[in-house]
Amino acid sequence: MSLPAELSRQLDLMVEERGLPSRSQLIAELIRNELAQHGATMRPEDMLAGTITLVYRGDMGRVRHQLAQTQGEYLKEVISSQHVFLEDDQSLEVLLVQGPAVRLRDLCDALRKVRGVQQLRLFTTTALLPPLHEQERGAAQAGDRAA
Repeated sequence: MSLPAELSRQLDLMVEERGLPSRSQLIAELIRNELAQHGATMRPEDMLAGTITLVYRGDMGRVRHQLAQTQGEYLKEVISSQHVFLEDDQSLEVLLVQGPAVRLRDLCDALRKVRGVQQLRLFTTTALLPPLHEQERGAAQAGDRAA
């Protein structure tokens, strides 16, 4: 792969600053990130896992309540959340999410509409969480017959 000299210099500097063993490792990470982003854009039904990171002001009325209500509307996609209080009545919240790309985008859009949200970023990957609960139809049906 050939790169313009300035871009190659900046890439080498980034490799050095991150303490990575080679350009290849950094390039592979950058490509993975772009492929996940591309998949989320071009194939809205693809299943993705990731995080949504929010920064919001807690003094803006009922922002925490509205965020919780919005997350409740996306129960299948929001797997867990972590919240910490920051300085100046700000909060940082990280949601672990999984679902179709279009649903994750819709969730982000809904969260952005909450007054008081200052920053929001979705980070996705094409690797998925293993199924949390597997139901076997045969086992469920056998249990129904036994009852």
